[in-house]
Amino acid sequence: MTIYLVRHGKDEDGFRGGWSQRGLIDEGIQQSKKLGNYLKEKKKNFRIDRIISSDLRRALDTAEYIGDNLQLSVLSSKYWRETNNGLLAGMPNEVANQKYPGLYFNSLKMDERYPGGESPMENFTRIKQAFERLCMEQVKRNQQENILIVTHGGVINIIYHILKGKEWTNKNKPFPAFHTSIHTIEYINDNWEVTQENSNAHLI
Repeated sequence: MTIYLVRHGKDEDGFRGGWSQRGLIDEGIQQSKKLGNYLKEKKKNFRIDRIISSDLRRALDTAEYIGDNLQLSVLSSKYWRETNNGLLAGMPNEVANQKYPGLYFNSLKMDERYPGGESPMENFTRIKQAFERLCMEQVKRNQQENILIVTHGGVINIIYHILKGKEWTNKNKPFPAFHTSIHTIEYINDNWEVTQENSNAHLI
């Protein structure tokens, strides 16, 4: 039983991400198509049964390219979204720097919210609950099922901290997660373990 985490394809630079609904750029589309083709070619190795995606456009588009190749439908979910950066979502960087100078995710206190958004602690708690809920459902549902989740770098980083037993804060150096990278989590001896990190073999 395996969970594959995939970061979305490359989106446009120059804008604040978070809950932005901006989609993929051409490079991100090509990355997503390559990953879909790769997973289809390596179907015996991955055996993906279900695809879940963050409902933010850049993740959902990535998931749909993968789903088309694997002939699997995509279930979208708000629970796998990136940090809720409220009023800054999708805002051009120069505008954000003028309206909210010095405001970045790692500048917030753990209990300090983005304007109209969530705090780092609320973000961590939301992702932790979503991940733990998924793990419990997978164990109860079907221990032979493999699932692929298309999400975001910040989400993947939090899950790494949880599985590796490291305290997470918004000021930690993040674990690497390239665009469309694969992160493999397997259920081994009644525990979830990271067995492959930040794989981008499909882009080589």
